[in-house]
Amino acid sequence: MSVSQHQATVLVADDDSAIRTVLSRALGRLGHAVRTTGTGGTLWKWVANGEGDLVVTDVMMPDANGLDLLPKIKEIRPDLKVIVMSARNTLLTAVKATEKGAFDYLAKPFDLDELVRTVERALEGEPGAGEAKQGLAEHDDIESEEALPLIGRSPAMQEIYRVMARLMATDLTVMISGESGTGKELIARALHDYGKRREKPFVAVNMAAIPRELIESELFGHEKGAFTGATQRSDGRFRVAQGGTLFLDEIGDMPLEAQTRLLRVLQEGEYTTVGGRQPIKADVRIVAATHRDLREMIKAGTFREDLYYRLNVVPIRVPALRERLEDVPLLVRHFLTDAVAQGLPVKTLDQEAMGLLQRHSWPGNVRELENVIKRIAALYAAETITAEVIEQELDGGAEVETPGDDAVQGQGLGAAVERHLKSYFAAHRGELPTPGLHGRILREVERPLIQISLAATKGNQIKAAELLGLNRNTLRKKIRELDIEVARGGK
Repeated sequence: MSVSQHQATVLVADDDSAIRTVLSRALGRLGHAVRTTGTGGTLWKWVANGEGDLVVTDVMMPDANGLDLLPKIKEIRPDLKVIVMSARNTLLTAVKATEKGAFDYLAKPFDLDELVRTVERALEGEPGAGEAKQGLAEHDDIESEEALPLIGRSPAMQEIYRVMARLMATDLTVMISGESGTGKELIARALHDYGKRREKPFVAVNMAAIPRELIESELFGHEKGAFTGATQRSDGRFRVAQGGTLFLDEIGDMPLEAQTRLLRVLQEGEYTTVGGRQPIKADVRIVAATHRDLREMIKAGTFREDLYYRLNVVPIRVPALRERLEDVPLLVRHFLTDAVAQGLPVKTLDQEAMGLLQRHSWPGNVRELENVIKRIAALYAAETITAEVIEQELDGGAEVETPGDDAVQGQGLGAAVERHLKSYFAAHRGELPTPGLHGRILREVERPLIQISLAATKGNQIKAAELLGLNRNTLRKKIRELDIEVARGGK
């Protein structure tokens, strides 16, 4: 009989009395007895006395750290499950909670219904994230947020941290999706660097950067004479990554022939070199990434459906920066700190300047923000960066909150073109721009214009085409050419 089938005793430790009250009432309504405390000392006393069927604890308490208590609790009561809560919402906190044996980790502010479901899962005897922690490294040496591979405390990032923490001790295949510049490779590297294969190689391969006819050879290696120019035998990336992690970036650009070979690796755990016959065992963890809609590619016959399901065992969607604008100040601080480490002068942004950054749509995502901040640190003499500098650097880019007045938008476009030319003249000592200015300006304007129209019509391409005055097929062609992501459900 599971604990939840009769009244359980839940021990809650948090120095916030409001949280203790909320949890006591919510769990009490389920028929559980709840004992609450604001100190780690009292929690430890209860646990040591054999009390409680489940622990829900904060990390930071006046007299103790909940993460430090976890190993002690596990030592004397290994079957007692512990749910950890924390307002210090970083990837490292989630990973540490898993490393130390927590059943699960929840970021504050938490969703009460989710916490209740987590409590019920724990009491039902389901396995938790920290129960498969063998092989994980301890990461107490990383203290500052600037040293972490991923930055952000938004709800969207919190969910990614939780999923990643659960994956660290596994070899499950992961599919990372998201727009270009969102940091997909950073997630892949973190899964490797914090996981049990961390002592072995991390090998990244960008499918879009390799000629299609060479991808099979690049991945699986080839034998001497396998094709014209193969003057000697060569190992592929699978062999180089043996024992470690192979990151297949832009998997949507993999040709069908190579997809077939990759499917065999995932199904059979072995492969052959191009021109070879001897099967080679593959001991690698596969992490794939794409900015494309693979389901649409399956419909078009350009991506194998069986391979998709083999790769998409655990999906992680990375949010665009415009979906987590509350993380912009943390990212800016990180990039400014990194700039100083690279020998650039110390810079700060005033409040108005930061506000402009948080209202920008960031079509290039985190990569674009990083470039802007590094450029500011390198080119501007003033220690405090003002809104005027930010306006100049953003060059009239679209903001999340778009103006409704056509005349205002026209003036903004004119100002953007003027700033673009001034910037060019300044960089080229007054020389006229090279030919093709009309096309360059159109390309810069067209992408955000289509994005804004799609956002206004909630992804409906028929309505967006009407709004823009374009043929529907023309709009679809431009969406493909400009690599614009359309929200699901957009027709």
